[in-house]
Amino acid sequence: MSAPTAAENTFNAWAAAGPNQPLEAFQFDAGPIGDEEIEVAIDYCGVCHSDLSMLNNDWGITQYPFVPGHEVVGKIVKIGDHARNKGLKVGQIVGVGWNRGSCMHCHPCMSGDQHLCHDVEATIIGHHGGFADRIRSHWAWAIPLPEGVDVTSAGPLFCGGITVFNPLLQFGVLPTHRVGVVGIGGLGHMALRFLNAWGCEVTAFTSSLAKRDEALSLGAHRVVATRDSDELKKIAGELDFIMVTANASLDWDAFIGTLAPKGRLHFVGVVPEAVPLHVMALISKQAEVSGSPTGAPSRLADMLAFCARHQITPQVEHFPLSKINDAVEHLHEGKARYRVILDMNA
Repeated sequence: MSAPTAAENTFNAWAAAGPNQPLEAFQFDAGPIGDEEIEVAIDYCGVCHSDLSMLNNDWGITQYPFVPGHEVVGKIVKIGDHARNKGLKVGQIVGVGWNRGSCMHCHPCMSGDQHLCHDVEATIIGHHGGFADRIRSHWAWAIPLPEGVDVTSAGPLFCGGITVFNPLLQFGVLPTHRVGVVGIGGLGHMALRFLNAWGCEVTAFTSSLAKRDEALSLGAHRVVATRDSDELKKIAGELDFIMVTANASLDWDAFIGTLAPKGRLHFVGVVPEAVPLHVMALISKQAEVSGSPTGAPSRLADMLAFCARHQITPQVEHFPLSKINDAVEHLHEGKARYRVILDMNA
């Protein structure tokens, strides 16, 4: 086999030169493909709030020029020597999400918790992401799309989708459980769809009751205002599990009050401030508070299979690649309903 040319390893991307700067055309040399890697030609890429945080260096870890994008869907075009015979093939449609690799030999990796690997490689931290024509990842983190999953809207499942799906398996949420979802947005709307199909009785908590009808259409059985203490008291002791997808500071003791005995308040949204809680409220009902990130490759595959079986798709808005900065601004202004996807070939 002849050595790859420099042109074969030159990726075309869209990068920001610094915080609050527009995305502009950018090329970089990806180098030779790694033995354990696959290369994907990108057809669709979601635009996530985490991309915005990284674009503006909100977390203090962004390296510029910065190429966002970690909700990638496309076709495999190249496979590294040691990634062959791993169940993937050229031309196969796969997705790559928040993580692009892990060590594959530590205890979490060997236990099936690759997303908790100490050396897990985030797709857009220290690497160029999916606002590009191609991307590479470890073969295990490129998840095939099963038949029945809509390719054009699947991108957000690889970040937001797995973020709200993984806790259902992790904490043994049952179809008989009464579950609340706090925040009906990019994460919350997918949580409602998953939980309804899971068989749960679903309560949507929202700061805007203008979203009531939409929340019901997404799978909620009832809608409660997040800041209405009287309404929260009416459902005291009812909920087995509450998933917080919002990034707002709320009356967390009031939400603890809505939990049933042995209930759980679980965070997947990044609340900006410390969460004050009265421990006695937890002790008295043996309640738990927890949080989780995305999920392992096997959980991603489980989620996609569940989506295919129940015809679950994120609610998305598409932007052509020529409007890439408009797409970013649309999300930044809070106008997205509820996820934004770039059509990379449009």
